[in-house]
Amino acid sequence: MTDSSQPQDLLLIERCRVVACFDDARRELDHTDILIEGPAIRAIGKNLRESEKLPPDVPTIDGRGHVALPGFINVHHHFWQTLTRVMPRVQNAKLFDWLVEQYHLWESLDVDGFRTGARVALSELLLTGCTTTSDHHYLFPTAAPVELIDIDIDVARELGIRFQPTRGSMTLGEDDGGLPPMTVIEKDERVLADYERLISKYHDTSPYAMTRISLAPCAPFNVTTHLFQETVNVARRHGVKIHTHLAETADEDVYCAERYNKRPFDFVADQGWEGPDVWFAHCVKINQEEIERFARSGVSVAHCPSANCRLGSGIAPVPAMLKAGVAVGFGVDGSASNDSGDLLGEARLAFLLHRAVGGENAISARDCLYMLTRGGAAVLGNDRIGRLEPGAAADVVLFDLDQVAFAGGPSTDPVAALIHCGTSHHVSWSIINGRIVVERGRIQGLAEQQLVRDANAVTERLVAHGMKKRGIDYLKHVEW
Repeated sequence: MTDSSQPQDLLLIERCRVVACFDDARRELDHTDILIEGPAIRAIGKNLRESEKLPPDVPTIDGRGHVALPGFINVHHHFWQTLTRVMPRVQNAKLFDWLVEQYHLWESLDVDGFRTGARVALSELLLTGCTTTSDHHYLFPTAAPVELIDIDIDVARELGIRFQPTRGSMTLGEDDGGLPPMTVIEKDERVLADYERLISKYHDTSPYAMTRISLAPCAPFNVTTHLFQETVNVARRHGVKIHTHLAETADEDVYCAERYNKRPFDFVADQGWEGPDVWFAHCVKINQEEIERFARSGVSVAHCPSANCRLGSGIAPVPAMLKAGVAVGFGVDGSASNDSGDLLGEARLAFLLHRAVGGENAISARDCLYMLTRGGAAVLGNDRIGRLEPGAAADVVLFDLDQVAFAGGPSTDPVAALIHCGTSHHVSWSIINGRIVVERGRIQGLAEQQLVRDANAVTERLVAHGMKKRGIDYLKHVEW
């Protein structure tokens, strides 16, 4: 099956201050045009209106003062978590404690709540330069229907973003030694059946596919060994990628040592999770030997610096991964642990963090932009995105540098300015699959203020349900 997003026939972006291609030659072209035809880039160069003999009425974007880049790629998220941000009770909690409290809020989410959460998450991503995203949707409350991934796909199509959702799951609950309450636990058999349904209905292998499916049991502390094993079998039979959380915290190390007598990576590798079809989120607590195993087998990583900082989990050894040849992309992670969906902001934070702990040469601005583009494309296994060159997907973002936040930067290094000066992360234009999705900083067709009101109303219902059920005031600080 295939899907489409009705791209325009032709679209010309003229006179960009710089086009940062992130192609194999890593070209950065001054005062350059980009010509889009249908879902793909047709040409990049100067004076394309004349050289390509374009009709006078071809739709045109004025790129003067803008840096053009390949659309950014988000490789780890949990959309519904936008609805439980900044909960005072868990603002100072570590991951396991934070999760236990959040589970009891999330268990009452309904279809409308999931749809609203997806709209908020995708809107934030679009406004900060994201054109392709994954979503690790592992929450299936017992009272909710199984078709929750379908809701995310509907919203992604509505907003026009390229989407690679992962069918997540939690099948090991507190009654059996796992972390989550039984109200959010599924049976392995239901998950496996839904894998087959989603792949058959939505997975698109065409070159400019807007929807692809991956499979993603949540983590070693909330999924059965059997499901980890069977996920590999299903994925490799269908040729789709697999994803899970791994080595995020010291608590996870202790859990795996006590339950399995193994380190987290050894546990999942024993179930077949090692190879180029595997990507892990976080990987804060991995060692050099494991990094080298990642590189040899082709495992890739989603780096989520904000969430890891916010929860006090640590800093993933990303410079060592890059040096070893591991593909690394950025993930904003769930917006109740990050509290934001600012994808360009993740890259700036990583730039600062890794220099703070590793020195001034640990990582560069262009390394971080490469992870946002080519790194993310490698993680998701899609060679048509993450670069600007003829034949690549027409996913282009333009950032306006004529702002106070960047003043001086365009005269020195306009590309690096996006990271070094990056306190203004909103994109000016976003073209996805040849279609304008963000125009002059506004998402086409989105009633933004109504969405904010809808999200706030859902959050109020979740908090009221949690307080009634557990007698806990989620809006009260445990410690001041």
